[in-house]
Amino acid sequence: MHGSHRGRLPMPAPGTTPRWWEDAAISLGLVGVQLAGAAYMVVLTPILALGLDPLFLVTFGSLCTGILTFPFAFNLERKKWPSQLSNRLVLQFVLLSLGGVTLFQALMLHGMKMTSPAIASAMPNLAPGFIFVVAGCLRFERVDFRCHYTRAKILGTLLCLGGAITMSILQSPAAPSGRRSPDLKSHQDWVIGCLCLLGAVLVLSATIILQAATMIHFPAPFTLCSMTSLIGAALTGIFQVATTGRFSPGTPQISIQIILSLVFVGGLVSSVCIMFQTWALEKKGPVVVSLFSPMQTVGSAIFSALFLGREVQPASMLGLVFLFSGLYVVLWAKKKEGQVLPTHTAVAEGTAADIEKPLLLPDSLILL
Repeated sequence: MHGSHRGRLPMPAPGTTPRWWEDAAISLGLVGVQLAGAAYMVVLTPILALGLDPLFLVTFGSLCTGILTFPFAFNLERKKWPSQLSNRLVLQFVLLSLGGVTLFQALMLHGMKMTSPAIASAMPNLAPGFIFVVAGCLRFERVDFRCHYTRAKILGTLLCLGGAITMSILQSPAAPSGRRSPDLKSHQDWVIGCLCLLGAVLVLSATIILQAATMIHFPAPFTLCSMTSLIGAALTGIFQVATTGRFSPGTPQISIQIILSLVFVGGLVSSVCIMFQTWALEKKGPVVVSLFSPMQTVGSAIFSALFLGREVQPASMLGLVFLFSGLYVVLWAKKKEGQVLPTHTAVAEGTAADIEKPLLLPDSLILL
């Protein structure tokens, strides 16, 4: 009897899924999330070039995301809602909406319009490094210069920043390509676009830290996403009216039906991606989810070359290597530090253990 069972693998319990199927599904899903974001950015590029106002796009995109996400928030998280909203929580909602929706997305879209989808999708990879700097200054992050994990995070941040600068310079119109001399205005637009993207990442980093602090007392990510999207849509619409004197797409070259269809698809894709990433975060943790974020940059570069005819300078790939290397160094250091840092030390240093999850997942704010 014993000999007949020798060498057999243990069978999974009835009704359970083998773990490798779950791992494969999560991996493929996370790749799909990043490629969906890359494809959407490439689709938006020619639409923005025709004169579509980014503020109009942010308003309706955020409105769709908020509406589509709310049913899931109501069904899954209503038991977590507080009996009444405090003034502090309302203020946090408004600040998250203003930063993560209005400012971040408007700067990202404007920067992408003036540069390229590949550069725009590469810049948010700076966020983990910037979050480390900002969170360290606010004492949310453990900073000990005697610890080699802290030094690794500093090195990774510098590599990320150096890679982004290198990629931006080598990919700019002023970079020598042997074809034609660059137009001065296009070079100026590129510089302004890169500055907009850098500003967007700084806003994103500060917003994620505030989001992490908010979720300590409001652990309902779908509800938070829905509420901030709806508030952000209202704030963005008001901002467009205040700055332009009207609320309109900003161009007669595109029919309103095409714009609304594009916005609806973007909101639907964003909602699905946010929900999947939240599920994957609970299953695998923030470090594993963050490891897939460079796929969006690679996808944007490939899609731009295939469908927009954008040329990718081979030398700029060096900057991409530096950027991704720095990102992985920061993520590795955070993972190792979390494994060796005693629980009582983390709690004593300002709820560092409580906010670690949201601090490592900026992707939920990337899509419209």
